[in-house]
Amino acid sequence: MKDGDAMAEDPRTCSRTAEDNGDPLVTLMRARQLIHDAQSAIEEVSKSVVQQRSASAEIPERQLRLAKAETEREELATRLSEVEHQVGRLMTLYVATYQLHATLDPADVQSTIVDIAVNLLGAEQFALFLRDEDANTLEIRLQEGPIDAPWSGAKTYAGGDLLIDASLLDGMLRFGPTENSPVLVSVPLRVQDVTVGALVITKLLEHKSKLDEEDRELLDLLGAHAASALFASRVYSRAARKLRTLEGLIKLVRKS
Repeated sequence: MKDGDAMAEDPRTCSRTAEDNGDPLVTLMRARQLIHDAQSAIEEVSKSVVQQRSASAEIPERQLRLAKAETEREELATRLSEVEHQVGRLMTLYVATYQLHATLDPADVQSTIVDIAVNLLGAEQFALFLRDEDANTLEIRLQEGPIDAPWSGAKTYAGGDLLIDASLLDGMLRFGPTENSPVLVSVPLRVQDVTVGALVITKLLEHKSKLDEEDRELLDLLGAHAASALFASRVYSRAARKLRTLEGLIKLVRKS
C-alpha cells in the first residue's frame, strides 16, 4: 500500500458520477493531476524564458522582466511541490482510514494495522496489545521481530514498562526510547475514554531514520480509527456468534 495509488484509478479516467458523489479520494487524485499539469506548464514557460533570454541578451529592460518572470516561476514551482506533498499525505491518511473501516472481521482489522505499521510507518519490530474484556487482561495478539523486552514472546502484558504503562493510562502517545524502555513509540488504541489496546513499536526499518511530524499525524489517526474499527468488529463478531447460536437452537426446535 503506497500513497493510495493502488486504491484508485487514473484520475483522468474516474467517472463524473464519482466526482458528483464527493468521493474524497477522487478529489485528491484530481488535485494531484492538476498539480502535475501545472508543473508541466511551468516547465514549458521555463524553456520559453531561457529562449527569450538568449534572444534578448543585449536589452536590459527585457532581461529584467525575464528575470522577474523566472523568479515568479521558481516560487510557483516550490509552492506546487509543497501542495503535491500535502495531497500525497492526505491520500495516505485517507487510505489508512478507509482500510481500517473496510471490514468487520477482527482478524482483518489486525492485519490492516500491521500493514499500516510496516508500509506507512516503516516499523520493523512491533507488537499489538489488545484488551480481553472477559479476562480483563492485555493480550499480546501479535509480535513482529525479536523485541528486547521482558514481555517479548509472552501471551499477555502484565505491566512494567513505564512508557507503555503511561500511554495506556492516559491514552496519550509516548515516545522513547528511555533508560528503562526500548520502545520508540507506544500508540494507545482508544475509543472515547476506553483504551482497548496499544501498538508498540521498538525498531524502524533500516531506511527509516526516525518518526517525524507527519508520522505523528498518522499515529494519532491510527490510535483513534484502529480502536474504533477493532471495537466495531468485536461487537459485530459477538452479534454474529449469538445469531448463529440462535439459528441453531431454532433448527433444533423445529426438528423436535
